Amino acid sequence: METESEPYVRLASLRQLHQVMADMNTARSMADTLQTVADGVVTALGYELACVNLVRPDGDLVVAAFSGNPAAEALITGRVGSRESWERRLTMGETWGDLVFIPHTEGWILDDDDVPQWYTDGPDPRFEDEWHPSDRLFAPMYTPAAPGGGSCGELIGVLSVDRPRNGRRPGAWGREALQMYAFQAAIALSNARLRANMQRALVRLGREQQALRASEESFRQAFEYAPSGMAIAEMGGDQHGRILRTNDALCRLLGRPASAMRRYSFSDLVHPEDIGTLLRTSAEGGRAELRLGRRDGTYVWVSLRNSVVADAADGPRFLLTHVEDIEERKRRELQLAHRASHDSLTGLPNSAELRSRLSSRLCRRPQSAGPAALDAPGTTDAVDTVDSAYGHPAFDAHGHGFDYLPAGAEAYDAYDHHVHTVAPEESARDDGSKGLAVLFCDLDGFKSINDRFGHNAGDAVLIEVARRLSRGVRDGDTVARLGGDEFVILADGLGRADAQDLAVRLRNEIIQPIRAEGRAVRVGASFGIGWAHCGMTADEVLKSADERMYVEKRSRPKQHRRAG
Repeated sequence: METESEPYVRLASLRQLHQVMADMNTARSMADTLQTVADGVVTALGYELACVNLVRPDGDLVVAAFSGNPAAEALITGRVGSRESWERRLTMGETWGDLVFIPHTEGWILDDDDVPQWYTDGPDPRFEDEWHPSDRLFAPMYTPAAPGGGSCGELIGVLSVDRPRNGRRPGAWGREALQMYAFQAAIALSNARLRANMQRALVRLGREQQALRASEESFRQAFEYAPSGMAIAEMGGDQHGRILRTNDALCRLLGRPASAMRRYSFSDLVHPEDIGTLLRTSAEGGRAELRLGRRDGTYVWVSLRNSVVADAADGPRFLLTHVEDIEERKRRELQLAHRASHDSLTGLPNSAELRSRLSSRLCRRPQSAGPAALDAPGTTDAVDTVDSAYGHPAFDAHGHGFDYLPAGAEAYDAYDHHVHTVAPEESARDDGSKGLAVLFCDLDGFKSINDRFGHNAGDAVLIEVARRLSRGVRDGDTVARLGGDEFVILADGLGRADAQDLAVRLRNEIIQPIRAEGRAVRVGASFGIGWAHCGMTADEVLKSADERMYVEKRSRPKQHRRAG
């Protein structure tokens, strides 16, 4: 084509151009398409050099193919030019339709930018349309425009051409041919990109399907042969929580066959006290520790973890439940908790547990606007005096007094459902009022047993006293060891006469002979009775009972404090 004069173009040249365009659209890969585009410029359009600059995902352009000069190809192939520099080139110089021509008189300002180039300097042109070595001609390649989307689509690359074989700038036909070629090249590159994306998608899909099959098999094996229990249950609807599938480990843990497990939901198996925990856990997945029922009627502590799993994009959702046996851990935790809250020698609740139980029954009440005789909490005599005259002030959930109740009555708080603890009235006759009695017990003569027979004998005495005290109270009462030879009994719902009778019965139990280290020994006991009521702290209640115990101890002759 370079030897022909426009508009006279040989049919052979058109056939050659047609063949190049056909080759572009039948190339096997993106790389082949790029090289075919570059080679076609040299073989069919009459240029000695051609370069295809391809737009990368980040917007910059990389030299993806080169044709016409192996040395130049090795120099610039793979190098990158910034999008900013390319935008500058495509907006300067002369526009020939969709082409951009930058003559050597203007192109010198581009010599130092970051676009890879091979241009060289040379003498000034001898005639007007002679090609100069520093002339630049670019053919932008755009994706085909969408209907109604304008004249061109997205820029996918730029063709750079150089050194026309006839030594002249292309005329009208040459420009039209290059512009048409760039348009067809853009279509070929777009199609190649689509094919490449499709091939990658097919490969990825194949891998995903293979991975899915492997994952399903792995899940099946992991589910079936997991050392801990696994279950799949329905989620939502009327059958929420119904067990669909279980593994052998869960069946062994609960002693139930798989066929029987499918007749239950987890709510059928959980301990009644743990049903609320189960419902909170299974609502949207989560974990909890609760008890599940075995076939023999016993319960086992388990750690239950739920995960919400969708069967498909919009398909049903299931609960994948992992059930781990934590019975041994729970037993150890309960043992540790028991040791922390109970005396190691007697097994009774210790001082901390006693204060906790006592504090749980009390609420702090601020001073009422009632009679001035109402002293600060802990001054029980003044409180008893005022309560006897005016009744007990009732308080709401915020500590505000709202009325006085009859003496001996219990105030019910409508806000937090706390039943206020009050002391029964102290009077000559029993009026039937009840309260929380606190009996402070101190052993008499215990130190002499320790001194004469040793600490082992003393420990045996303490253990037996603890047993007798526990045997002598009602179910629900608390017997605690405060420390040393001091014990405390919390007995709710007693009147003053009842508390006195209880102290007498317990003292009579304690003074019976005790076998310790092969001999019979005896100890006595002094009891002080205090009364707990809201407005006092646990320490104040214990101090009051302790003080009354010392009053009682001092009131009896020394020889009567210990029998035998």
